Amino acid sequence: MTSTPSETRPFRAADLGTLAVMAFSGEAPDGDMPYLLAYSLGDGAGGPEASATAIERLLTSNGLPVGETLLDASRKPSLPLTLLVEAGQAVVTMPHLNAQCVAPPEWLAAVAERGYAYFLFATRAWPEAQPGKPVAPESLSAFAGDEETLLSAAHVLLPARTLRG
Repeated sequence: MTSTPSETRPFRAADLGTLAVMAFSGEAPDGDMPYLLAYSLGDGAGGPEASATAIERLLTSNGLPVGETLLDASRKPSLPLTLLVEAGQAVVTMPHLNAQCVAPPEWLAAVAERGYAYFLFATRAWPEAQPGKPVAPESLSAFAGDEETLLSAAHVLLPARTLRG
């Protein structure tokens, strides 16, 4: 078996490129679903392909399957992935990653009602969605709902924690 250079060299967070997290909610049959979308701008030294490879390595090395599998993190307490919701912010933490975003009021209400968020970590780069700049709902829907994005992402139902317990 041969290995590619990206498989043999040590993990480098810089290979991920600029990472962003976005909180939004969407209609589901049983009420609003709070979603968290993590993605790279694909602007690392190796470009979007290298970012995708680095993200996939990060996810799989932390026990997060990439593809169609939906992982319920409440049933895997040893999973090194957490969501803290505090002061209107969503904070996602895992090895080599600590990202936060401002969460809209409807997202906060949905996560408070459900107790979890649907976390989607895309391996596919989304350079158009610059952190801190508004994203049109059509653009978000086109990216997050695209089959290529969904089939190459990690999907996790992630329990929400607060500092108050």
